[in-house]
Amino acid sequence: MSFRSALRTSLCSLSIALMPLAAQPAAAQFYWSPPDMSAPAFTDSNAAIALGLPGATAEEIKAGLAWNLRAALNVAALQCQFEPTLLTVDNYNAMIAHHDAELDAAQATLLAYFQRTAGKGRAGQSAADMYNTRIYSGYSTVQAQKGFCQEAGVVGRQAIFADRGALADVARAGLASIKKSLIQAGEQYYGMPGDDYAVALPSFDPGCWKKGVLEPVCHQAYNEKVGVTP
Repeated sequence: MSFRSALRTSLCSLSIALMPLAAQPAAAQFYWSPPDMSAPAFTDSNAAIALGLPGATAEEIKAGLAWNLRAALNVAALQCQFEPTLLTVDNYNAMIAHHDAELDAAQATLLAYFQRTAGKGRAGQSAADMYNTRIYSGYSTVQAQKGFCQEAGVVGRQAIFADRGALADVARAGLASIKKSLIQAGEQYYGMPGDDYAVALPSFDPGCWKKGVLEPVCHQAYNEKVGVTP
């Protein structure tokens, strides 16, 4: 076998070996061992509670699922740009374009829900506006941002590949995980250095201080507290 043939064979074998790796989409890796964000899909009964739509019909819950997913991915598009590989902006824009008809219908259905439950006219519209504000605020996070962004990236990708008219199904399966990700959780292998750190301070009892100097008895108590041997 010539050197050229051997090289071609080696390169071919290498490309085959790398194919499974190349097929994987790029994704942010925030953790060595990530927290478990899996959660059961919403049923109609627990969705009505989780989405804040008491007394909603099955059709209204379906609309609420789609609309909440839109809100969650919108917040992710705004808050997760620090990690471009998550594609949260692209996913959100593609989701809006792909599922625009379902989202329009969901918005109309939710407005009808609030007109039914809060009152027709201005009362229903005001309730719908407050609901929108509330759900957007509910998906905004600081301490749990990494987990939320990673989960929103996963569900956002599922949304853009779902068939038209199936956005509520994606939301039913994925929103519970997104909501779970809003609870702070971090690195599972190494723990979360700093989160359990607490500063040990001496007593601030006025009796422990004289002219700004800690009295010996209180100083000794402080040393024992922090484990320092004078």
